[in-house]
Amino acid sequence: MSYLGVGVSPGNVAGATMKLNDRKVRLTELILRCSVCALALVAAVLIATDTQVKEIFTIQKKAKYTDMKALVLLVVVNGIAAAYSLVHGVRCVVGMMKGSVLFSKPLAWAIFSGDQAIAYLTVAAVGAAAQSAAFAKLGEPELQWMKICTMYGKFCNQVGEGIATALLASIGMVVVSCISALGLFRLYGGNKARQSSRW
Repeated sequence: MSYLGVGVSPGNVAGATMKLNDRKVRLTELILRCSVCALALVAAVLIATDTQVKEIFTIQKKAKYTDMKALVLLVVVNGIAAAYSLVHGVRCVVGMMKGSVLFSKPLAWAIFSGDQAIAYLTVAAVGAAAQSAAFAKLGEPELQWMKICTMYGKFCNQVGEGIATALLASIGMVVVSCISALGLFRLYGGNKARQSSRW
């Protein structure tokens, strides 16, 4: 900026503010995508590596995540979310290094649709796993389902940690999908706002 505002027009100031805001949004998106990748990977590893062996009347019974199909779904969805976030994190880094802005509507629609799909998948998988975990923890006396977590305490604790981590990853993915929606709809509404502000 020049001294006393000489050589500064409202268009220059607004353009600089938009570039600064765009950089902040990109950085936020990159941080969120990296966080989702790390959290989803940690959740998948926590649940997939969880086992506990219990001996009942000389018979050994091993509890593992494949015994509950909701946990298998959670591991698969978190693996997909981690890979997807990693790919888009790299895309964000390359875009920030080149300084390019997303102007392609088909690409913006593809990113928006992918983010929405992954967000819905992660939320659904966390919901299903949380419901199964509640049955394992509390049982269902009306159906004579016993409390599994009284026998497999370590297994249930680690599954709980994995579900909590997956919940954080799904919240992050929902926020990322909101950011991609902002990027998409900015391509449609930006020209109208600029034309109306000129009058």
